[in-house]
Amino acid sequence: MRKIILPLFLAISLVGCKTQMKDVTEVDPNQFSKTITSSELSDYLYTFSSDEFQGRDTGEPGQKKAAEYLKDYYTSLNIQGGSFEEEDSYFQTIPSAYFNDKYKASENVISIIKGSVLPEEYLVITSHYDHVGMKDGEIYNGADDDGSGTVAIMEIAEAFQKAVSEGYRPKRSIVFLHVTAEEKGLLGSKYYSENPIYPLENTVANLNIDMIGRIDEAHQDDPNYVYLIGSDKLSTDLHEISEKANSTYTNLNLDYTYNDENDPNRFYYRSDHYNFAKFDIPIIFYFNGVHEDYHQPTDTPEKIEYDLLEKRARLVFFTAWEIANRDERPFVDKPTL
Repeated sequence: MRKIILPLFLAISLVGCKTQMKDVTEVDPNQFSKTITSSELSDYLYTFSSDEFQGRDTGEPGQKKAAEYLKDYYTSLNIQGGSFEEEDSYFQTIPSAYFNDKYKASENVISIIKGSVLPEEYLVITSHYDHVGMKDGEIYNGADDDGSGTVAIMEIAEAFQKAVSEGYRPKRSIVFLHVTAEEKGLLGSKYYSENPIYPLENTVANLNIDMIGRIDEAHQDDPNYVYLIGSDKLSTDLHEISEKANSTYTNLNLDYTYNDENDPNRFYYRSDHYNFAKFDIPIIFYFNGVHEDYHQPTDTPEKIEYDLLEKRARLVFFTAWEIANRDERPFVDKPTL
């Protein structure tokens, strides 16, 4: 495993006095998004989806090693653990009994940057870090699914922590939640929604990243895209925030094909955001679509489009920045019935 090197700007910022707080609305978030780089995404993903992690199957040694890797990363950035009810504040333990003893106990990995003005309101950014493990002697590395989302959150967290180090703490708290057992039926996020560390009624939105490192067949000739699912399902406000963030900063082609309620794939119901949406928490699901390596041992890191992964991760960062720092939380105008 490669060592995680604490970035120089953070190492310097953690020495000496605390940085004086500044008005976060007066700074251009572009300067912090530049810490989200294709080279760091590649470095982290080549480690995270290596054979050493044995496909990160829920409850198995590879998943435990992945959880420790994430914990060490957030510790290195001085981002505190978010699970204050447990001895290890970075883990929310899910007992085997919750899985009906089909799988061993597992962990959600959680960290938090506390807000400056509205610390009791929470934006939760999620990805699942588990995968399907090993089959017939082959390791299913899960580089895109969902190593890509995992390392994107790592880089997004670094960008926000850089802002904090320069005095620009977000107004709302930001929770970085890496969930386990997605491949077992969204069970890690389901457990969190049933045993929330932070009150669901104070959770203003969920941005969920599940597979954003590849290009699907429909976009081979136009790879500057990402699928967005669910942004307008509960909140027109959130959808408009997302659109503005993209048009201002990243200019990706936002493809809403899978947002159609009649789409037979029903992706809206198939990733971890749904366990927030069912409680009327506005969500956005970021997705690159399926490809020939989906759930195959050939989903490996050399096939990731790292420049595109960088751009998609920056879109999530800019959207999160606006949600975290605007005066009002995204308004729910389309609650579920």
